[in-house]
Amino acid sequence: MNDVLAIEIRGLEKAYGPVWALRGVDLEVPRGEVFGFLGPNGAGKTTTIRCMLDLIRPQAGAIRVLGLDPQAEPTAVRARVGYLPGELNLEPNLRVRATLRYLAALRGNRIDWGYVEQLAARLQLGLDTPVKNLSKGNKQKVGIIQALMARPDLLLLDEPTAGLDPLMQQEVYRLVEEAASAGATVFFSSHVISEVEVLASRVAIIRQGRIVETVAPRQLLSMTTRRVRLRFMETVDAQILAEAPGVTVLNEDDATSATLQVEGTMDGLIKALVHLPVADLQTEHPSLEELFLAYYKGQGEAA
Repeated sequence: MNDVLAIEIRGLEKAYGPVWALRGVDLEVPRGEVFGFLGPNGAGKTTTIRCMLDLIRPQAGAIRVLGLDPQAEPTAVRARVGYLPGELNLEPNLRVRATLRYLAALRGNRIDWGYVEQLAARLQLGLDTPVKNLSKGNKQKVGIIQALMARPDLLLLDEPTAGLDPLMQQEVYRLVEEAASAGATVFFSSHVISEVEVLASRVAIIRQGRIVETVAPRQLLSMTTRRVRLRFMETVDAQILAEAPGVTVLNEDDATSATLQVEGTMDGLIKALVHLPVADLQTEHPSLEELFLAYYKGQGEAA
């Protein structure tokens, strides 16, 4: 195993009865990287993370987290990891402050409480609110704070922005980027392509318990098509845009608007629009399902 890697996984297999959740997962995440783990629900993302923390044990495979074997040294691993589970269970009758103090005590009280209050302020979370009165989004904020508050060497975040509004999502992105800038390794699962694009330097795509590709985020959208709606300030023959690489004109809604399909990047279309009087441009990004359909179509496999 390689000490330069924060996470190293070889041949990880896990079954729940007759159902195989992981079918030989291999992963390498260097220290200091922000790494995305992308896949639909049920693909094996959460199972992989739980195996890293020895919360569940696999049937086969080898794991090293920060150079440690989580099965042999689970306490040492968890002492250096900030973990946000996909399903966060909190004691409903405690207030947020008491919840975080309890979790800090489990870490030996090696927590800068000023930093906790700073995180709560940035996430607009009241520390004196009873947990039972929190919305789903505010409970998620508690989970984010407890993962970050010890300034861990490794963050394992399972769907970190689930339940958050767009403004809070952006704040969480900033917190993750700051943790990475301070030297932490970040491994986060998601089923949202735009989230992976914003945060990750690389992303592994998992499907049915297998890693099918590891790519840079910018390569994700080059696998698919997207729909573009254009409105012009004057009459334009939209068919001239069909000469741009990857562009197909689906229809001309009227003399001043059109709907296009763009395969791969938007570069060719943008260059073709430079001298046209564009009033408005709307782009529909592909969903994760469309990404997988396009990817497996390209690989000659059944989606």
